[in-house]
Amino acid sequence: MKTRILLADDHQMFREALRNLLNAQPGLEVVGQTGDGSAVLDLAQATAPHVVCMDINMPGMNGIEVTRSLLAKMPQVKVVALSAYSERRYVLDILGVGARGFVTKVEASDELLRAINAVMHGRTYLCPDSSGVVTVALLSQPEARAAAVLGPRERQVLRLVAGGYTSNQIAEQLLIATSTVEVHRRNIMRKLDRHSVAELTRYVVNHERGDRESELFMTQVTPDQ
Repeated sequence: MKTRILLADDHQMFREALRNLLNAQPGLEVVGQTGDGSAVLDLAQATAPHVVCMDINMPGMNGIEVTRSLLAKMPQVKVVALSAYSERRYVLDILGVGARGFVTKVEASDELLRAINAVMHGRTYLCPDSSGVVTVALLSQPEARAAAVLGPRERQVLRLVAGGYTSNQIAEQLLIATSTVEVHRRNIMRKLDRHSVAELTRYVVNHERGDRESELFMTQVTPDQ
C-alpha cells in the first residue's frame, strides 16, 4: 500500500515540484493539494492521507493552527512541517502542537523523503537546520530540569535524540555501542516518564516555551512506538 500524502502550501510552483518529486517515488502518492490553510481539514477528511506536508505560513489559517485542529480530529495523521525559515518560534511552535517532522524548503527534496519515511515508522525527523534549534532549546531550561534526574551521558543522549538523531548515529558520535544508546534511551524515558521519541521532543519543546498546560496535555497522548 502506498503512503498517501496531502500537500498544503500556498506557493503553487513549489507545491507542483513537490507533487512531481513525491509521485515519482514508488511507495508514495499525492492524494490532494491546497494552498489555503482553511481548506486543509476538509480536504484531509475527504482524501484520508497518512502524511500532511504542512506549510507554516498560509492564507486562511496558518499551519500551526491547522495542525492543532487537524490532529484533534485525525490524530492518526502524521504532519511534516515545511517552512522557508528555521526560526526558533516556528520550529518549537509547530512541534509543540504535534507535528512529527520539520523540513526547510531549501532542503525539501531528499530531506522531505527522509522525513516522510521517518514519521511513517513512528519517529520524529528534523532537518539539519531545525535540529540545531531543538538542541539549543534543550541546552536551556529543559537541561536544568533534566539535570536533577539524568546523568551526564544520559543528557548527551537526550540532546541528540531530541535533535532527530538515530541510535546508530548517536553511537557513532559518542563512540559507544548502539546497544548502550538503547539502554540510555530507555532509562531517559523511564526517568522523565516519556514513552516515545516524539514525547521526548515535545518535552524539550514545551519546557522551552514554558507551556505547562501544553506539557500536561502532551503527556496524555497515547504513544505510537
